[in-house]
Amino acid sequence: MPSVLIVEDDPSIRQSLIEVLTEHGYAVRSAADGFGALREVTQAPVDAVVLDLGLPDLDGGDALRMIRGISSVPVLVATARDDEREIIKLLNAGADDYLVKPFSGGQLIARLSAVLRRTSHVPPAGTPAGAPAAATEPLRPTTVGELAVDPGARTAYLAGQELRLTRREFDLLAFLAHHSGQVVSKRRLLTEVWREPYVDDQTVDVHLSSLRRKLGERAAAPRYLLTVRGVGIKLVAPR
Repeated sequence: MPSVLIVEDDPSIRQSLIEVLTEHGYAVRSAADGFGALREVTQAPVDAVVLDLGLPDLDGGDALRMIRGISSVPVLVATARDDEREIIKLLNAGADDYLVKPFSGGQLIARLSAVLRRTSHVPPAGTPAGAPAAATEPLRPTTVGELAVDPGARTAYLAGQELRLTRREFDLLAFLAHHSGQVVSKRRLLTEVWREPYVDDQTVDVHLSSLRRKLGERAAAPRYLLTVRGVGIKLVAPR
């Protein structure tokens, strides 16, 4: 039974989240503020954290960075802030994914299940015992121009300099590099990189925007990541 720490200061919302997760087979602990969350993470490990940003004692972004200082536990940020720059900042600070409030219980379960599938050996709640893992095509080391991506070592270098990527940014780059020269739709990225049904294209756009910045380019002046309007994105060697 995977365990989840809910960090939410609103008692009614906290109780609602606890009920949803419990009904879906998760073992749930909770904290009402940032320092309480740090105590919980320190005292006993959990498999994932759902972190609200509007905490009474700490800014949620600060709480996220403090959690990252002591644990690599997957963190799903719950926020009312939908500004792209703020979301990119959170992902770069160590968030594994985010949910914009208000969100449904179904969306929470889908995002949490996907995070657990990607980041640990712990199966999502509701997975039958002994169920085989879904077969996926192994990604091979790839070089595109001056960009070198090694999925096995989880490293990416641009012109000999290692790129500092979040977990999701690396997964996205590795998938695009594996299919370099091919146009990949956002829907395919959501299916094969995110592996979850309850997300929209903005999720891909946010991560692509952050990835472009780390590759030293902009959407208006692309080098590696070319957008094919109305179709998708492809990774190519700069001309």
